[in-house]
Amino acid sequence: MTRGALTPADAETATASGAARVQVGAWTVQPALNQLCAAGGQAARLEPKAMAVLMHLADRAGQVVSREAMLAAVWPGVVVGDDSLTQVVIKLRKALGDDPQQPTYIQTISKKGYRLIAPVMHQQAAAAEPDPPAIHTERTRRVLGFTTGAPALVIALVTALALALTTGAMWWASDERGAATLAPPQAAGERVEAAGATPPAVAIRPFEALGDEPQTVLLARGITADLVTDLSKVFGVSVIGGPPIAGEAGSPMLAPAPGIRHLVSGSVQRVGDRLRLHVHLTDAQSGQQVWSERFDRPLGSFFAIQEELGPKILKMLPAKVTEAELRRMSLRYTHSLAAYEQFQRGQAALLVRTREENEIAREWFRRAIALDAAFARAYAALALTYAADYRNRWAADSAAALARAFELAQTAHQMNPDIAETYWVQAFVHVERRQHEQALQFLRTAVRLYPSFADGYALMGGVHTYTGQPAETVRLLRTAMRLNPQAGYLYFLLLGRAYLFLGDTEQARVNLEQAVARNPVNLETHVYLAALNTVSGDKGAAAWEVQEIRALKPDFSIRGWLDNYPMAEEGQRARLSQALRDAGL
Repeated sequence: MTRGALTPADAETATASGAARVQVGAWTVQPALNQLCAAGGQAARLEPKAMAVLMHLADRAGQVVSREAMLAAVWPGVVVGDDSLTQVVIKLRKALGDDPQQPTYIQTISKKGYRLIAPVMHQQAAAAEPDPPAIHTERTRRVLGFTTGAPALVIALVTALALALTTGAMWWASDERGAATLAPPQAAGERVEAAGATPPAVAIRPFEALGDEPQTVLLARGITADLVTDLSKVFGVSVIGGPPIAGEAGSPMLAPAPGIRHLVSGSVQRVGDRLRLHVHLTDAQSGQQVWSERFDRPLGSFFAIQEELGPKILKMLPAKVTEAELRRMSLRYTHSLAAYEQFQRGQAALLVRTREENEIAREWFRRAIALDAAFARAYAALALTYAADYRNRWAADSAAALARAFELAQTAHQMNPDIAETYWVQAFVHVERRQHEQALQFLRTAVRLYPSFADGYALMGGVHTYTGQPAETVRLLRTAMRLNPQAGYLYFLLLGRAYLFLGDTEQARVNLEQAVARNPVNLETHVYLAALNTVSGDKGAAAWEVQEIRALKPDFSIRGWLDNYPMAEEGQRARLSQALRDAGL
């Protein structure tokens, strides 16, 4: 590595350190500010992922960097489509003033990747540049209904969470570091959900896929997700899906989160027609290995391994497990390995939430159903693709898309009401139908049956913002993030918009920037960033977000977007609409 160069993770967290500058061609790159500066005073802003891509290329100037390597480095631990990288490179070229046909900065190497061809010089900054002061004006408080006399509960939550998020900002930026806990002291009289009151006992680390076989990656992802779901069916165990903790090979040396007693980790490898799975159970406090087992069986035994794995882990935990819970855990969602693989491919595409990936995901789910007509989770996921068509106005007939989503969600739930996802999807579709109380009923049932169901708490929190209770959103998202420290962009979006309506622009920015770093093509995140920058008085940043919105959706209109947006609280709708108009939309 060139001396003084930043890694992609460093580039995204450089706002805290301001440690280095890089000269790339005619531009001085300032990672700390996500900014490019030219000699004549010209400046251009970059989103965090664009800066991370630029720094990754600058560290390998003159070398061809494959798309796969770039995705792995800049989006670690997150499944995104090639389109995300393509969009970032387009934005980079625009900011640099580069012509893709006759490049002087970023050259595309057909079927191989990208190469930075401009001269690069790394240098240490003379002094760390201070962050610009936060702007707190009466206009900021007025536009989105902020008040100077917030209730004591809101103040307690906001203050404590501000400390938690500030100290954990570096971890959240990389998605790979030790578990952070959003758990401030309880305010007097605050209600706590069941999962929030019981300290988590076991954390599930993402299983490692050995080798570059695509099927192995899908199986490793599936084993991790299913193990979290299976163990969550047991009431005596609280489960979190999280990153490594101190003492593990290759992990950062951070103290384990309070309450975690055990850690499950493992690796998956396919060798010919055989599957090798190595599983470890570790004491989270001492780092001592409690139990491990190696499975080496035919590939067709994948589901049999899953049926054995959960009960074997439970036997090593200090929990009372009933025979009914063990039987419930052993139930598989499908017995077709081919259908399972198609489903996992669809899930990966669905994470990106663009129109193209939504259509790709829909096709994978249809293939899974064709292979197993009783695959309830595939029906539930298919329902989500139609709900996305409705929300984003991707379908010619939005009403028909929402009706189809409702039908598929009901089908999934009727097929198998013992799956957390079927409750979640029913709730999500009810939200799109503006039936918020019905959605909450499904979610309350889901978290009662699955006390460690992080997505259930997260969506419940999102619904409370729609109904004008953003302080309740913060409380529920705190629980969700504790249960799922590897939270994706949606968790941060939900928190960011809640803080915005609470009047805490600083915490709104922290979370919305984390959301856009994880998914730069999500329209809703940019909409809220435009509103945030408007009420904060940063007209330049607001204008930049308007450009992003127009690039993602050229025909965007406030009225059209809000028509399909399930915000029920009219005051919040009106304030958001005004902020967007002030931004120039």
